[in-house]
Amino acid sequence: MSTDTDRIQQRLSAIQFHKRVRLVFSLVLLGVFAFFFQSALSEVSFSIGEIVEYWPQFTAALGEFFPPGELFGFLPFVDLSAYWSFIQERNLLMTFENGNPVLGAVFVTFAMGFAGTVLGVPGALILGVLGSERVTPYPFNFIFRGTMSVIRAIPALVWALIYIPLGGVSPFTATLAIGTDTMGNLGRLFTDALEEVEDGPIEAVESTGANGPQKVVFGMLSQVFTPFIAWTFYILEINVRIAVTMGLIGGGGLGQVLQTQRGLFKYTNMMATILVIFLLVISVEVFSQRVRSYIRGSDEGQSVLGLIASFPQRMAESIWK
Repeated sequence: MSTDTDRIQQRLSAIQFHKRVRLVFSLVLLGVFAFFFQSALSEVSFSIGEIVEYWPQFTAALGEFFPPGELFGFLPFVDLSAYWSFIQERNLLMTFENGNPVLGAVFVTFAMGFAGTVLGVPGALILGVLGSERVTPYPFNFIFRGTMSVIRAIPALVWALIYIPLGGVSPFTATLAIGTDTMGNLGRLFTDALEEVEDGPIEAVESTGANGPQKVVFGMLSQVFTPFIAWTFYILEINVRIAVTMGLIGGGGLGQVLQTQRGLFKYTNMMATILVIFLLVISVEVFSQRVRSYIRGSDEGQSVLGLIASFPQRMAESIWK
């Protein structure tokens, strides 16, 4: 009886000891986290007092972001006409001159994202296929994987700065930067998809006497054609958002209009530009998701309300994509 009691007591002591160890370990981790968090705040000179000091200027700017007006002549609302006047004045959408349509900044932004995606797809396909161990033997496939990793490690904004000697900061160099970024991001997705293909179709193609390229095309790529298309449309969504951020460094389109108005402290005009950016990004994402759902034979994907709710987060992420 005493032996059982001693065993229980030892077990209880062991449990209590492990609890103390976990508690101490958790407190140490908390202390390390607090240290790094405080160091980060100090490094960026984060100050609550500064927020309080400049809060009146911020609230005044909000009043310009959302100019007061009336709806139906009596209901207080945002003055939407102020936004529309600037959109027409700067031709953010489209105007007509002598009966001919003149495309606005929104089309420049979309063109950068679309053209950059199309230009990057061939390179992404080549790097993605050659980066697969099923195509290129280990360790030679890491030459192509490493190339994609280097491309992905450099943000698209930095690629635009690298290409400045080719033509300054312009929609041309912004498109080149987006195309380069696409090669790395989309190529990696292609490689991952090829690693998951089944062996059966490949063996069937081999039994017909097919050579290496034929095995890749008919045995491997035929299995991942649908995922490739879906991933390409997903990258298009990202690239349109990146195209907006390209304008912040002078790459043209809506981003450049936004940056110009920020420099002039024209907050109402900034908000008008942001609304056009919002419409462009949401439209592209809704179209892309519908296409991807169709080719996958499903109704998966975020709803329009979900896309709207997560819009600020996706725009922030696209800056350093």
